[in-house]
Amino acid sequence: MQPPIHLPRRPGWITEFQAFILRGNVVDLAVGIIIGAAFTSIVNSLVKGLFTPVLGLLLGGIDFSNLFVTLKGTHEVTLDAAQKAGAVTLNVGLFLNAVISFLIVSFAIFWVVKALSRFKAKENEEPAALTQSEATLIEIRDLLKLSRA
Repeated sequence: MQPPIHLPRRPGWITEFQAFILRGNVVDLAVGIIIGAAFTSIVNSLVKGLFTPVLGLLLGGIDFSNLFVTLKGTHEVTLDAAQKAGAVTLNVGLFLNAVISFLIVSFAIFWVVKALSRFKAKENEEPAALTQSEATLIEIRDLLKLSRA
């Protein structure tokens, strides 16, 4: 007969990690991150495709994606051409696009959190305490029910 095989004891942190991962908050967070990533791509498309062209047109035909400063190397007409030529650039337009995207996402999240807070506040509201007259009326009602029975 062979001696029993003893497996090494499972570290306690593995059980804690398993409980942490299976908690509802972590799953909610994962779903939120996935939705946030999808929302960010929509906002980026909105900024690059709609907002910055209109803003650039209002500011005299500026193409924000090609708004850059060449620090070293030859100055090219477009950012893509400057990067292909190996120039070192400060990409001001791309930064402005990112700032506009951030502001839009922040604004949308602000309204979502505000709506959720309002919903949660309504959910947590406790009914108001009864006034003396309401308590007396309830007592009279209960006494009338007992006398009829």
